This record gives sequence, C-alpha cells and structure tokens, in this order.
Amino acid sequence: MLMKIIKFIAVSLVITALVPLGLIASQWPMKLETIQTGETLNFEAALAGDLETAAEPEQIQMRDGWSMPVRKYGLPDAEKPLLILVHGSGWNGLQYNAIAQNLANDAHVLAVDLRGHGATPERRGDVDYIGQMEDDLADLIKAEAAKDQQVVMLGHSSGGGLVVRFAGGANGALIDDAILFAPFLKHDAPSTRADSGGWAHLLLRRVIGLSILNGFGFTGLNHLTAIQFNMPAEITQGRYGHLATTAYSFRLNTGFAPREDYLSDIAALPNFTLVVGSEDEAFYADKFEGVMRAVTDKGRYVVVEGVDHLGIIDADETLSAIRAHLR
Repeated sequence: MLMKIIKFIAVSLVITALVPLGLIASQWPMKLETIQTGETLNFEAALAGDLETAAEPEQIQMRDGWSMPVRKYGLPDAEKPLLILVHGSGWNGLQYNAIAQNLANDAHVLAVDLRGHGATPERRGDVDYIGQMEDDLADLIKAEAAKDQQVVMLGHSSGGGLVVRFAGGANGALIDDAILFAPFLKHDAPSTRADSGGWAHLLLRRVIGLSILNGFGFTGLNHLTAIQFNMPAEITQGRYGHLATTAYSFRLNTGFAPREDYLSDIAALPNFTLVVGSEDEAFYADKFEGVMRAVTDKGRYVVVEGVDHLGIIDADETLSAIRAHLR
C-alpha cells in the first residue's frame, strides 16, 4: 500500500513538472528580422531627438556592487523635488534628454539606465531576480535624496508600470508622488491593446509554464527569454543601435510590471498625474481613468490630443502637466 502511494506521488510530481516544461519547450524566441516585418510603434519622435546634448552618466553603486548609470540635470537642492525618470521597455534614460533639460530648474532630475539596459548592461535584457529593479531604485533614492526632500518618480510605458509596482512594494514609502506617461498596467488590463500595438511579442506559453514553476518555488529557468520587442531596423541598425534592448528574460519582464493583482499596486500609488496621448498605439487612452479611479482617488488624468505613444514624452502639454504637478 505504501509503495502504491509513493508511486502515485512520484507520477503526479512528474506530470506536474512535465506540463510547464512542455509549455516552455513549445515556444522559442523568433528572429528579430522576422518580428520587424510587422507594425510597431511610431519611432519618428525618438529618432528626431538630439542625444548629443545629454549629460554624461555618473555611476551610482547598488547594494550588490553594480553601478547604475545616472544622468543628472540641475543641481542638488533639498528645497526642490528629486525627480527620477524611469525609461520604457527596450530603451534607456536618453529618451528623457529634452524633458530633463527643460526641468533642470524645477527639480534635481535623475535619468536612469535600468539594469539590463543601456550602453553598459551586465547582461542585456536580464537581471538577477524578480524585483531587483525595485531594489535598485530604492538604493538610488537612499543615495541621492536629501533628508525630507520630496521624491517624485516618473515612468513611461513599462517604466510607468515599474513606478506602479514600486509604489505597491516594500519600498513604496520612499516616494511622495508619481507621474505616469501611458503606463503599462498588465497585458490583460482594459487599457492595454493587443500586443501593445505590435511592439511586444510575448511568448505566452513559455510565460505560463515559467509562472507555474515559480508557483512551486522553482526559479532555475527564469533567465529564459519571455518577451521580444519590435524595435525597428532604423534603431537597431542606426547610430544608437548599441543602446537598444530587444528581448527580456522572464525575471526582468516580470519585475518590470505591476504584480498579478495590479489593482492593489495602483491603489498604493501616492498622489499622481497620468499623461497619455489620444493616438497612443499601445494603450487605450480613454480607459486609464476608469480602471484606476475604481481603486484610488489620488490621480489626475491628462489626455493630449493628436499625440502617440512615444510622442507623449516631449509634448508641450506633457511638460506643462509635470510642472503643474511639481507645484
């Protein structure tokens, strides 16, 4: 009888392991050239930006010894806010060059290259564990914020999702305010378009399999690619192609978005302003307020007419909305 029970348990464990492993093995990353044949976001605004005027990055050491590249704009001033700019998926802190320069008199501005991104990643598109980017941002605040200084965290797209995640996590009390540019809330949130407008190629079966394994505490395969991005050839083969990140591991991608119960993370946000373009290709601009107001009354929502997903960063109305929030 005992042997039968042992055999039954052993068979059950094997079957339990085979299902997620089968899902993972059933889907592999595509060649970037294949992904690039489909529609994607409008990168005209990103290509038009003058990056030659960007500040040189300083290196801020994190708890594990890794140095985060941070571009600083404006002088440290405890009487002004510390404004941390968190970039979106696939890119780096240079996307904020123009707006950071414009805000240099309003705040002490820090534009970061998140771990796994930019010119000098340890491992492009990967981190050590889920949640490491939250820890990095916490380390940055502790290193740079003066006592009693207002700390504002701003994020675009996935960067906005990371700000939401940060607010709902263990370090959420470190920020006083948030500014969200067209934030990614969840792949199945009402605000998210299918495939984020052709930008994101999610390896869904692989993600499901890895999520099951993580549910059992097994994280040994979290380095596997979980999502790829349709970064156009004008970027990847152009002058700044060495800065592009076209795929994420499961652990980086998971930690770059709100948790599964994303509404709880949203509910934890401090006072925030959300800015989105009416022509956003990745998200439904008119659905953010309904989703978020259901769990928090701390938000102000600004829809900028005629502006798309990447164009929202440098729109005049966006700069005005930030200054209004900082005041």
